[in-house]
Amino acid sequence: MSSHHLAAAFDGYGASAVPQLRRLALPAPQRGEIVVRVQAAAVNPIDVRRRGGYGRKLFGLLGAARLPLVLGNDYAGMVTAVGAGVPGLRVGDAVFGAKPPSSAGTHAQYVVVRAEHAVLRPRGVPAPLLAALPYNYLTVRRALADAGIERASAHGRAVLVHGAGGGLGLLALQILNAWGAHVTATCGAAAIDSCRRAGALHALDYRRLPLAGLPRRFAATLNFADWEDEAALLALLAPGALGHATTVHPMLGNVDRLGLLRGALATLRQRRQWRARVPAGARYAWTVFRPDHAALAQLADEAVSYAALASITPYDLSDAAQAFQHVEQRRPGRAVLLPPA
Repeated sequence: MSSHHLAAAFDGYGASAVPQLRRLALPAPQRGEIVVRVQAAAVNPIDVRRRGGYGRKLFGLLGAARLPLVLGNDYAGMVTAVGAGVPGLRVGDAVFGAKPPSSAGTHAQYVVVRAEHAVLRPRGVPAPLLAALPYNYLTVRRALADAGIERASAHGRAVLVHGAGGGLGLLALQILNAWGAHVTATCGAAAIDSCRRAGALHALDYRRLPLAGLPRRFAATLNFADWEDEAALLALLAPGALGHATTVHPMLGNVDRLGLLRGALATLRQRRQWRARVPAGARYAWTVFRPDHAALAQLADEAVSYAALASITPYDLSDAAQAFQHVEQRRPGRAVLLPPA
């Protein structure tokens, strides 16, 4: 294997920044790490936002904002090197997963990841479809847990998924439907049919029927759409509700705007204020993506069913700029990069 590889890299931040195909050094795997030859890597909305500088201050403290910046969390590929202390994986294994935010992400020919951020790929699901699942699945599973929703507690309960037409929302619908929840989806008009196919009992165009027009009957609510709708969603929780979780909170924005200390204090203060609005005993959470090996292994077992409803648009790695534009313009289908072999 060469000591260099091609990656779609940014040389600076900004809404108009364009990824360039760059030849970068490939680090050797350290203890507990593996090197994966990337066959497919998804471009997510968080990648577009990070390109513009979103989260740069906090990610910078984690060493995840260095230039040249290679974005991407999701991947599917083949193991090409294994570091010391890695049980269960070997060269030649087909794997998939998602790594934490970094400046050496998956939009590249090769990526170095912690072994616990990879699992063996299930048979019958092509790499491009697998690469579109991990980041969203792990985020949704965390949001469900944050809101107090589990398989047992979800069965027969009314759950509202706001922003159900996106990647997070559609996966949430599939999971909740499999758990026996009675799911109401709010989405744009173009996504209503997709939401119904994913398991929504009711799919509503939120532009025609505002959240304020819905009854206060939900055991749990999930916000994948807009922070401005947070108050309206909390008002829909019934007495004895499980809880609410949102992925569109202002935590990273607070740190970007106010700095680490003041931003953290502002975040704690805001979360406390919003938590006071939920019914007694209900949970309230601002969900962030975090790798989870157990959840990733669960995804490997369930990937065939989730991939069946997935829609992707493939792009060569050299066309990464078009893939970012695809996501930015919210075109149908998940944008997935296919690096050269």
